[in-house]
Amino acid sequence: MADGPATPGLPGDAPTVLAPLCADPSRTVLACDFDGTLAPIVEEPSAARPLDGTAALLARLADRFATVAVVSGRPAAFLADRMSVGPGPGPGPRVELIGLYGMESVAPDGTVRPDGRVAPWLPVVAETAARLADGAPDGVLVEAKGPTVAVHWRQAPHAGPWATARTTEEAARSGLEAHPGRLSVELRPPLDIDKGTVVRQLTEGRSAACFLGDDLGDLPAFAELSRRSVEDGLATVGVAVRDAEAAPEVADAADLVVEGPEGAFAVLEWLETTTRTAATR
Repeated sequence: MADGPATPGLPGDAPTVLAPLCADPSRTVLACDFDGTLAPIVEEPSAARPLDGTAALLARLADRFATVAVVSGRPAAFLADRMSVGPGPGPGPRVELIGLYGMESVAPDGTVRPDGRVAPWLPVVAETAARLADGAPDGVLVEAKGPTVAVHWRQAPHAGPWATARTTEEAARSGLEAHPGRLSVELRPPLDIDKGTVVRQLTEGRSAACFLGDDLGDLPAFAELSRRSVEDGLATVGVAVRDAEAAPEVADAADLVVEGPEGAFAVLEWLETTTRTAATR
């Protein structure tokens, strides 16, 4: 499976790096971030959409692989809306949609299931979001997401120092933890929930796993892949989805680097094509 012509959108070594994921798809996990990975980064977060065909591609992959999941900092309901391939929410019951870094997920019936540990933090986050919104400079978006609040300054680049200082103050005041992102800082409850813990749960009992991500919030997922590879012998592939804004730490943590959501789509398409071809032999 590692041989053959070059695949458009993929580095030349991609088939060799990805091949272990196709050895036994029925025991392999495919997980990916949303923003910057499946969907291009946009000025207004609410306008984000995955590349055309992405939801349908994930649904096809779910027919071949043990687990296919979208693991994002977005609310689970947002993911269900954006990843829809039919009249109902979401790409189908077999594609797992996990939001807010694992704090909530979409059940097969389309309802959102929150992690019970976040409930005591909801009033704290709401009060913090209100304080941040009060006096925020023009162009700064304070995005309240239930158990987390993110401050974005993409449309107000000059406000980065304000946002960093204010979120640092609010973290000290509220007990929330500050997590930097793409021209943003997010405050989250100090819980053992992140993309790494999600990957740990998804890969239990599996033989191979892949995670595609582009931002600092994806580093725990890459770290968990590395840990499972060393300690448990899991065949793992971390794919960094790079653009001009990407932090170098993300590429450094990955086994394969592709360019933008188009590169991530090419990875997923290669996996779907390769496993479908193998199944017909």
